[in-house]
Amino acid sequence: QVQLVESGGGSVQAGGSLSLSCAASGDPHTYCMGWFRQAPGKEREGVAIVLNGKTKYADSVKGRFTISKDIAKNTLYLQMNSLKPEDTAMYYCAANLLTQLWIGCSNPADFGYWGQGTQVTVSS
Repeated sequence: QVQLVESGGGSVQAGGSLSLSCAASGDPHTYCMGWFRQAPGKEREGVAIVLNGKTKYADSVKGRFTISKDIAKNTLYLQMNSLKPEDTAMYYCAANLLTQLWIGCSNPADFGYWGQGTQVTVSS
């Protein structure tokens, strides 16, 4: 099992930056980890995923967001630049301990462990 604790959310004006962190404790084999977000009235969507050092991004955040992982600290990060009002959502960190393949490391249903979420609000 793994426990995930996010931090770093907040409020920022459009064009600003925020950095999120997700500290993982417990099982160190967090090969597949990702950031997801959910806005009110919308489904949870993938933002960025890292699998064994390789990354994937949603088209809506490419070039603006960067996902990274400190293996020694077992901590996941999301650097968000050029934020837009449409980025406003609750952001969740997630992990899947069962796979080292992209199949099974892509959709919210693939992830069995979730953090409590951190709110990101971008004002225009």
